[in-house]
Amino acid sequence: MMSAKYLAQGDLSAWLGALAQGRRVLVPVRENGAVVFRPYGPGTKPVLTRQADSPPKESVFPSTERLMEFSYSKDAENLGKVALDIKETVNAPATVVFGGRPCDARGFTVFDRVYDTKTIRDPYYAERRASTLFVTLACDTPETTCFCNSVGSSPVDADGSDVLLTPVDGGWLVEAVSERGKALLDAPALKDATAAAQDQAKAAKEAAEAAMPPAWDAAPAAAKLLEKFDDMGFWDDVSAKCISCGACTYLCPTCYCFTVTDERSGMKGERIRTWDTCMSFQFTLEASGHNPRPTKAHRLKNRVGHKFSYYPDIHKGPIACCGCGRCIKLCPVSVDIREIVRLAMELPTATAGKP
Repeated sequence: MMSAKYLAQGDLSAWLGALAQGRRVLVPVRENGAVVFRPYGPGTKPVLTRQADSPPKESVFPSTERLMEFSYSKDAENLGKVALDIKETVNAPATVVFGGRPCDARGFTVFDRVYDTKTIRDPYYAERRASTLFVTLACDTPETTCFCNSVGSSPVDADGSDVLLTPVDGGWLVEAVSERGKALLDAPALKDATAAAQDQAKAAKEAAEAAMPPAWDAAPAAAKLLEKFDDMGFWDDVSAKCISCGACTYLCPTCYCFTVTDERSGMKGERIRTWDTCMSFQFTLEASGHNPRPTKAHRLKNRVGHKFSYYPDIHKGPIACCGCGRCIKLCPVSVDIREIVRLAMELPTATAGKP
């Protein structure tokens, strides 16, 4: 850690107000029974006692975004000649995402290997990523559906975060974990951390790691899932109760698939990028009517295989899952990706022997 401060609970609003000077600040709030990330303003009450139902994925990768505007114009002297004017519309406001869990920020490290590399750079993603800072809250009580310790991480792993908050008596220990994050600690609301506060934070992190369910190493799943690739009986069984709603993908911090459409009215239009889900029949539907993934079993095979096999193979190890557990907790029919991976690895599962 680079530096540490102490933030009293009573000074939280003051710090958020300071962060919001010249920046958009997103915080988890309760909305219609769910906890989601919304812009901070006077009177906003962040919900920091539980994991948000949706990750802050939209802060960097919006569910719907305009990539460009375009217009056609005819040549007055040659009506058969049409000119096309294109204007890119990159929108990357300075942003701080406050109060997510460490796994929420780690999700973007999965995106980075796809959207911002030496050979491929998506300017819309890359510019928002560069203008966004993540202040995350260490998990003091991990969810029962969390399994970050099985995918190479932990409930206090700050990879991808810029600042990490750890609950201590009366407030939080505030630690900068990146050079950019260090600048956020220069605020009157933050005081120098005492040795006692740092010791409490260390103990809290150790307790959070100890509270996790026993870890199992998901790395061998890459090869095991390939062995199951053509075993459609296996995939029919594990997908039997799936309803292909796609909630798992929309709530996932690491799912990054999209579709692009052109919306035109007259001589003007715009190109729109929207999230897409590999659990949808239309995702791989070809113009001929053929679909190489015609059943939900084929589609679930791709979703699980991509996260635990194909992505690790392409990127030399990292698993495209941060273990946040949202796809388990919020699935309407309780499909459990942990169970599927463990079955493929021939490990015991909670549902072993059940119909």
